Order: sequence, then structure tokens, then C-alpha cells
Amino acid sequence: MKKAIILSSGGVDSTTCLSVAVNALGAGNVSTASIFYGQKHRRELEAARAVAEYYHVSHYEFDLAQILQYSNCPLLSHSSEDIVHKSYSEQIEENGEGKVSTYVPFRNGLMLSVAASLAASIYEGEDVDIYIGAHADDAAGEAYADCSPAFLSAMGEAITLGTYGKVHMVFPFANKNKVGVVAEGLRLGTPYELTWSCYEGGEVPCGECGTCIDRAKAFAENGVEDPWNGGKG
Repeated sequence: MKKAIILSSGGVDSTTCLSVAVNALGAGNVSTASIFYGQKHRRELEAARAVAEYYHVSHYEFDLAQILQYSNCPLLSHSSEDIVHKSYSEQIEENGEGKVSTYVPFRNGLMLSVAASLAASIYEGEDVDIYIGAHADDAAGEAYADCSPAFLSAMGEAITLGTYGKVHMVFPFANKNKVGVVAEGLRLGTPYELTWSCYEGGEVPCGECGTCIDRAKAFAENGVEDPWNGGKG
């Protein structure tokens, strides 16, 4: 049976990926991997652990904070910048297409490299899929270059070449928006009540950062309340 590693941020998209993988392969063939890269909080890492426990899958954590210590991205604890409290579409409308302020330099490239090495180690000699939850909204307007289909395809090819054809990338939501991702997760019974999306990392989600806004919209357009904190998240 094929194995899978899901890059798990503890958020909506990666947790939906986990639902897809477990549904297809069974929990015994799936692992999750989470990355600390110097974020201002660890709420998403805590959520990733909770989700892994829910699905009874093996979970691995790695620290890449030292690599990103030179970035001033506002998501990072050492940054001098504040997190923008506007939707991604508003930011693109105001500033034009291209990188948004919450882009972390080559973060997905780093994470995928870690996952590839992990896959070739714990599942040595087996066929493994690496799942990443990047979706069409992430790539829209070139907001996140390392979420684009072209980037994901290129990384997938490199990973397969570098692992003797054993490790492959799966990005099931590249052609879906976040509304579509949530629709798929609701169909699969994804435990969204365990997930965390807010960039600010307080006791409750701020409701105003880009990812909070997109999350609320995705659930609303599916006609359901966000189950986090009784629909208040």
C-alpha cells in the first residue's frame, strides 16, 4: 500500500488534505509533518498535534526558524512589521498583483524538502505521496509564488528525481478555491473544530487577518458555521 506524508499546519487546507489521504489510504499508511519556522505563536502547531491524534497518525515536527531569521515577514516573531488586517483580495486590489506581506521566503520549498527527506527515510524503498494543501486562492494574483501550479509541479519533479522515483507530490486543491476545499472537507467529516488559522495566535481568532477572513468566507459560502468555538472562530 502506498504511504503518505501530509504537510500539516493545523489549518483548514492541510487538515482537509489529511482527511483525503486517510480516506484513500487508511490512517496506518499516513503520517503528518509540521514545521516551526519562527512564527509569532505555536497555536497552529498545537492544532496539528490535535488533528494527528484525532486521526491516529504518526506526527513529526521540525524547526526551521534559524533559516528564516533574516526575513522580516510579519508572521515571524522577530519581525518589526505588523500583520495586515485585510483580505488577500483587498491587498492585491490596493497594491497590485504580486507578493503579499505574509509571504515567507520560499517556505513551501523548504517544507517540501523536509517532507521529501522524511518520506525517503521513514518509508525507505516505498512509494510515498507528499500532500500539500495549496489551493487556487493562494496562487491568485501571484500572492504566494510557492503555491502556484508551476512551482508545485517543478518541486514535484525535483522530489521524484531526487528520491529515485519513490516520492511524489500531491496537491489535490491546486484547482479549487478555499470554498471548494471546505466543501470537500465537510463531505469527509474533517474535524475543523480542532484547526487553527489565525495569524495573530491569541486566545481566540482575531477575525481580521487575511486567513481569518478567507476562512469565515469559505464556511459561510458552504452554508455552515465555522465549528471552531461554536462557530465563533
